[in-house]
Amino acid sequence: MSGPLDRQPNLIGDLVELRPATADDFEALFSVASDPLIWEIHPAHDRWQKPVFRKFFEDGLASGGMLVATDRATGEVIGSSRYDLGRAEPGEVEIGWTFLARSRWGGRYNGEMKALMLGHAFRSVERVIFLVGAANIRSRKALEKIGGYLTPREHRAVMAGKPVVHVIYAIDRPL
Repeated sequence: MSGPLDRQPNLIGDLVELRPATADDFEALFSVASDPLIWEIHPAHDRWQKPVFRKFFEDGLASGGMLVATDRATGEVIGSSRYDLGRAEPGEVEIGWTFLARSRWGGRYNGEMKALMLGHAFRSVERVIFLVGAANIRSRKALEKIGGYLTPREHRAVMAGKPVVHVIYAIDRPL
């Protein structure tokens, strides 16, 4: 393993490029995030609203780990994800806060984003964790599809004015 995790790398795949987010990315990201169907089954189902998304965006910038996803073929901003240490235990990093334009749903783009982020993280940490709303079966299945396993850990929060239980999945660094 190398040194401490760089939480704002530039990562390039076949379909997607991930780069550090800046304040100038707000409008492009909001134009993607303003689709209510992206958030329909998410605990923060109101994140498509501009004031709610603005807080999400500002928290992402403040975290020091927010990345913008662009489509390599078109250069179009298609979503975002984040590395975070706040809820991670030693030797871990959390990947989360991910959203993608619905035009990129279906596995290939999200799969490549996660593969790029996991590959980068495993140079510095032993385990990556993911928090998922307990009722978010789509995201849970997506994590299981890429090798995530359910841990006994949970996280409780209030989102969109309601208490929410997140289950925690993990992927361990390959030997």
